[in-house]
Amino acid sequence: MSSKKDIYNSILIVSDSDRFTAIVKKSLAGFITIDVRKDASTARRSVLEKDYDIVIIDSPLCDEAGPGLAIDVADRSGACVMLVSPEGICEDVMEEVTDYGVLVLPGPFPAGRMDKAIRYLISVRSRITALQEKVTNAQDKLEELRIVSKAKILLVEKRHMTEDEAHRFIGKQAMNNGVSRRRIAQYILDEF
Repeated sequence: MSSKKDIYNSILIVSDSDRFTAIVKKSLAGFITIDVRKDASTARRSVLEKDYDIVIIDSPLCDEAGPGLAIDVADRSGACVMLVSPEGICEDVMEEVTDYGVLVLPGPFPAGRMDKAIRYLISVRSRITALQEKVTNAQDKLEELRIVSKAKILLVEKRHMTEDEAHRFIGKQAMNNGVSRRRIAQYILDEF
């Protein structure tokens, strides 16, 4: 079920049922980081201490029902959250947690459903990670443009260059020194 890309996901299972934990672990064979917590309070501490990609909650827990924990984890972390709820109250639980992005499954469930749900969560988490990387790259490029633009303005004001001359000057200095345009622009900003 897991590919090389999957094994790098860190997963937290929150359940006071050893049977449920065994079923989930069987579905997660091959993953590097699988932590298990028996109650909501230790699970909350774990989420504060470590970044998990996926959190699977089997409700009810010994110290609370489970939807509150699912909402807290989804709201305060970047983890994809799955909540397994008793079938009789599953619709009410879905109504409560769906707006937070929590996937709800009615329990007990057929054999292959856990595998499919975990694959779904891994897929969603991979897409989120890819989007976060794109946002970070875009922010870095915008920051570089901002710094280079400020340096060009300083060159225009202090060295009486045209904007094209300032642009070429920064590019040439970067190429001659084997560094980025951003580094040259930062040096110009520091100089003036």
